[in-house]
Amino acid sequence: EIATTWWGRAWCDNLEKYMDYENRLERGIRYVRTGAVVDLKIQKGKVVARVQGRRKAPYKVEVRISPLSEERCQAAIKKCSRRIESLDSLMRGDFPEELKELFVGEQGLFPKPQEISLICSCPDWAILCKHVAAVLYGIGKRFDEDPRLFFELRGIDVNRFVDITMETRIDSMLRNADRPSTRIIESDDWKKMFGVL
Repeated sequence: EIATTWWGRAWCDNLEKYMDYENRLERGIRYVRTGAVVDLKIQKGKVVARVQGRRKAPYKVEVRISPLSEERCQAAIKKCSRRIESLDSLMRGDFPEELKELFVGEQGLFPKPQEISLICSCPDWAILCKHVAAVLYGIGKRFDEDPRLFFELRGIDVNRFVDITMETRIDSMLRNADRPSTRIIESDDWKKMFGVL
């Protein structure tokens, strides 16, 4: 596998789910493994890279990602508010399975094909040439190194994202602070339960 962490593997799995260019994907993997991706920069909404092909000068590749709608962002924050414990756990991909669906599911934060545009300076006529495939896998590799780059690419301030989810969680807890919990054992009950007189 090219990627080893949850973030990198999830990115690559998402690509493979949508792409119908199996032979080009394989060649892209080979290009990444042999170090042909000589430069790759992830920015808000786009990735610019250079890939060494057969010609002397590397090919220029650009991957553009449409911005997330405010609704999708707010839905993500709402779902995360009860599940994300810390920025560290988020970066490790250490969160419940149902939350992983938030990123890779139908309405998830990972981009869909119609949200991705691909450009390469090579003479290949295909939309997804081997150089673009190499860059797409290279992005997954970079997410292994720093998952915050995923949020950068999607235009989400990861620190703000975690802060808001934690604030939402605390607000929810404070709203319910005066309500007695059904999990509280009354003093008479615990005395009977533990045989205390």
